[in-house]
Amino acid sequence: MAVPSPRRRARRGSLERPVSGRIYRAAWLAVAVPVLVAAFSLATPIPLQEPRLPPSFDGTTAFQFSREFVRLFPDRRPGSSGSAKAREWVAARLRDYKFTVARQEFTADVPGLGKQRFVNLIATSPLRPEQELARSQQTIVIMAHRDNLGGSPGANDNGSGTGALLELARDIGNSSLAHSVILLSEDGGAYGSLGAAEFSEDADLSDQVAAVVDLDAIAGNGSPRLEIAGETPRMPGATLAATAQSAIAAQSDREPARPSAGEQLIDLAFPFTLYGQGPFIAQGIPALTITSAGSRPPPPAGDTSAELNPERLDQIGRSAQSLLGSLDSAADVTRGTQSYVWVGSRLIRGWTIQFVFLMALLPFLAAVVDLFARCRRRRIPLRPALRSLLSRLSVWIWAGAVFAFFTLVGILPSGDSRPIPPDTEVATDWPVVALVSLAGLSFLGWLVARPQLAPRRTVTRPEELGGHLAAMLGLGIVALVVAAQNPFALLFVLPSVHAWLWLPHASERGRAVALAVYALGFVGPLVLLGSFAFRFELGLDAPWYLLALTSVGYVPIPLAVAFLGWGAVASQAGAVALGRYAPYPAPHERPARGPLRESVRQVVLLTRRSRTRRKGLEAVPDTDVMEE
Repeated sequence: MAVPSPRRRARRGSLERPVSGRIYRAAWLAVAVPVLVAAFSLATPIPLQEPRLPPSFDGTTAFQFSREFVRLFPDRRPGSSGSAKAREWVAARLRDYKFTVARQEFTADVPGLGKQRFVNLIATSPLRPEQELARSQQTIVIMAHRDNLGGSPGANDNGSGTGALLELARDIGNSSLAHSVILLSEDGGAYGSLGAAEFSEDADLSDQVAAVVDLDAIAGNGSPRLEIAGETPRMPGATLAATAQSAIAAQSDREPARPSAGEQLIDLAFPFTLYGQGPFIAQGIPALTITSAGSRPPPPAGDTSAELNPERLDQIGRSAQSLLGSLDSAADVTRGTQSYVWVGSRLIRGWTIQFVFLMALLPFLAAVVDLFARCRRRRIPLRPALRSLLSRLSVWIWAGAVFAFFTLVGILPSGDSRPIPPDTEVATDWPVVALVSLAGLSFLGWLVARPQLAPRRTVTRPEELGGHLAAMLGLGIVALVVAAQNPFALLFVLPSVHAWLWLPHASERGRAVALAVYALGFVGPLVLLGSFAFRFELGLDAPWYLLALTSVGYVPIPLAVAFLGWGAVASQAGAVALGRYAPYPAPHERPARGPLRESVRQVVLLTRRSRTRRKGLEAVPDTDVMEE
């Protein structure tokens, strides 16, 4: 019996193995340079000195303020009578401590609620005559939002922050500080930090702000935690963050929690936060939030006074006052914002991470250029492959246009480009009819393009390789657009860049291997989706939440367009992996009716066939059907 000879591996540079592994590996040597730079640029942030006097924050008084505030005004939703009464009550307490209270009125378009009126309270610390000349022009802002979603009294979120703010007002009123202090009672904080955004965008108010400390849900049972993510790929100055960490550790005998290194990297790649420091960081103002909750504020259900933790309120209140004292003692507080990833006690500079990500594109680009040259030498036509990719792109652009139209007419959520509260109906109630309509119209667009994309004959290996090269050229353009918008966002693109490059080699090993390599390209988007599903506890609502953020304009338009291009590349790469790719047909291969008429004809024929089959079954007696 003859023993079958083992299968020989295809020769390098052949149609089965067209990508040059040598060029790809050699280009990776260049990536070692930024990695070494990142390793040698690690820094340890140094906190400011502790204040000379220990904090005098009275947790019992703050707890009483919180309970009374929640008892008197359990419903503080925008436009309600409780919201107006709570505003006047807080303003009266601040005036009791000699603060000058000003109102900042504004209107915002809230998804699901429409146009609403909001009022920030801006309380400026009292100034003694002897302090007029000595006081610094820089201002330190302590803030807490006072509104809630209305599903509960909002005792922890954020009656606790309001109670601490009033207790800090009592202490500040009896202190001599070198800096001006503003206590900001924010309105609209529960609806995407609307008040913080309004304050940060007011140049007259924010120009002299040296630092912002946000107190949000500080009386829960969780450990103290720092939130440092911004709404741009920036974070507060490392000195501010290190000083806050040191103050919390001194008052609670434990290091505060903070986002992990991976979570910080995702926050730089997709800047997003549900806390009030985000708008300030976007304006270049160093800010952070101290909380006892996680990445997501606590849900309204069960948020009553009985659940408040007085000990945690006292710890975080003392930490905030200690942080204020350290900032006030510093000669120069303001350091702006930075990009970094905090790992343990050290920082990796953000620019080094950007450098690594940009250089990680080099092996892919070098291999694609070489592949393009090989295809040119073999005279493999590229134009039909590019037209096939453009046909797929037109389908995705059509879907994006329908999505934009649905948003414009109000079928999908619209409003100010702010984070959507996860506990509202807008974030959790999927508009099924709208999404089904969107899917149906997108499918109609695919039907129009399908006659040009479906295989009508056997596709040769050179034609398939041309389709793969066109997809890689498109993927390279998408990666460069993403890099120009936010180099950190390459985190979501690099897996597909480096996995899909090797699809021709994977197909040599069988369809299962090709599909596995193709699936690796989706790791990047799945990382973002998983962050919203698990870290922000949205679960299965995460896909819809990302769509809702896009519809309200929170996602930048260049990145949204780049995603449409990525989707077109993914569909062509998937067709290559599944063996369903076909180049754009030549004029003599196209259907006579044209793509639109042919698509309508196919739909009509399918409908007629289904009706005929159903009528035929109804005409057959039951006994005959049973015999069959």
